[in-house]
Amino acid sequence: MYKVIIVDDESWAIRGISNAFDWEQYGFEISGQFTSAYQAWEAIALQEPDLVVTDIRMPEISGLDLMKRAKAQGIDSEFVIISGYAEFEYAQEALRYGALDYFLKPLDVDMTDTFLAKLALHFSRRSEARNHLLLDALTSADEDEIRRCLPAGMSAGCCQVLAVHYEADRPKLSELLKLDGQPVHVLEVENGASTLLAVLITEQESELEGITDEWPAAAGSPGLPVVGISSIGSGLKQISKLIKEAELAASRVFVDEASGAVHYNPKLPLVKPCIDELHSIVHGNQYDSIETYILGLQEYFRLHELGMIEVVYLWNQAVGLLTSAYSEELRDMELEFLNYAELKERFEDLESLCSFLHDVLTVLRQGNSRALQEGDILSCFNRMVAYIDRNYEQKLYLKELSVQFFINQVYCCQLFKKNLGKTFSEYVAELRIRKARGLLQQTDLSIESIAIQSGYVDYYYFNKVFKKHCGMTPAKFRKREAERSRRP
Repeated sequence: MYKVIIVDDESWAIRGISNAFDWEQYGFEISGQFTSAYQAWEAIALQEPDLVVTDIRMPEISGLDLMKRAKAQGIDSEFVIISGYAEFEYAQEALRYGALDYFLKPLDVDMTDTFLAKLALHFSRRSEARNHLLLDALTSADEDEIRRCLPAGMSAGCCQVLAVHYEADRPKLSELLKLDGQPVHVLEVENGASTLLAVLITEQESELEGITDEWPAAAGSPGLPVVGISSIGSGLKQISKLIKEAELAASRVFVDEASGAVHYNPKLPLVKPCIDELHSIVHGNQYDSIETYILGLQEYFRLHELGMIEVVYLWNQAVGLLTSAYSEELRDMELEFLNYAELKERFEDLESLCSFLHDVLTVLRQGNSRALQEGDILSCFNRMVAYIDRNYEQKLYLKELSVQFFINQVYCCQLFKKNLGKTFSEYVAELRIRKARGLLQQTDLSIESIAIQSGYVDYYYFNKVFKKHCGMTPAKFRKREAERSRRP
């Protein structure tokens, strides 16, 4: 909800402003109403509301003075001026100092809904722009850039990050963390449609210890978000690393259906027996044990409560082992080193990843003898490609598509390289980025909305993929295209 403070030296005018607008319907809540401009200023300085609706002429401090003070103090509140004086000079001066709008008393109730809808759109776009700038800064590891995005006066001795994945309503962290009276700043930033990052900033490490201990931790409880909790780091430069830790911890859902709190706790040595067993299968020609190995792998990860960092390690070790032993046989099977965001984009869960490894090992056992030129396989493959062309904005996993179109997923990988000259992941990414480019050029949708419409729910991952394909971020691409369109 966007916070609103109403200021007018006449109480009847405040009631009129409060009642004339359906604030709640458009996402606003009135956090203060003041007939004293001095008291209003104290509340503005303390709360830093999103919007201040104020009379222009008041006996103590004018509405323009309130606006000037806020700007001088670096308070980023927006102002709407409402006055009983129709002189154009007042409106002109208010707009010159940055007021969003200027209205005369009494308010025309017929225009209130239109105005609030316009206001809500303005704040939504402003919030998205701020969010993107803040996310880019926090993940940059550039201390100066991060500091520029922090509220004035906020210093950082120690930091901790929470990554909250939720399916329903956005959780209220202030209620869950119970930080009242504690010297801890919470910086919230959205990372896509259903992930919230919360950066906890304070001076002393002791002030962060135990804060997350009471977070609901009942695995599998319906309705609970999953919250990944990073370690505690020193200084702003650590925030980028802590975000990765929190995201890795929250990604435990890739392995099982856990909910509640998951602390970042790497257990990489526990993955070694899994790698050793795979080495024995590949180099000892023990392919008869494939089924047992794959089933045991999933159970092993759940039993030892291993998470995404261990999945990434397993995958990349397996890729290295398999491609070094069978470089020619596995050349077109889309076996490449991936980070955790890329793994989540490619595989739905650990079971899906293990299924792919199973199919790769099965092909090696069979000697890759099946002919790829068979007409029935190519016909199924062409139907699959047509389906992808129509549905690339949706979540697409090769395992599900291979079942739907009756092709082993390993053969699918080979067919993509053989017939299209690119991997499945590359083909889908090109379709999505092409759509994103068009939306950036032709619409004024937010970049987050464009990411979602193009098939990406993770804004930060979308940024990385777009930059990889286009050489610049979506924001810079949109700016460049807008400048080009204005040239004669």
